[in-house]
Amino acid sequence: MEKLIGLKEFRENVEAVTKKVNSGQSFIVLKKSKPLFRISPISDELNWKTIIDFTEIKKDGIPVEDIANALRNGQDKKSSRKTTKRI
Repeated sequence: MEKLIGLKEFRENVEAVTKKVNSGQSFIVLKKSKPLFRISPISDELNWKTIIDFTEIKKDGIPVEDIANALRNGQDKKSSRKTTKRI
């Protein structure tokens, strides 16, 4: 069964809601008493598969700008950027 939760409550308790979703609970998030979006666990039917784990290449991952630039330029070597921007 889906639980109704206000947008403000969701924002203030996103970590707790995430844990509940991971345990199988679903939520409908409301804004001014109107449904805004639904949060539910990903079913195993989707068969999510990891294609590449960028943390295996670099502990904190690779900035998306580096990946996009490498794809545009056809490069397959490590980034030459000296600074990284975290999002």
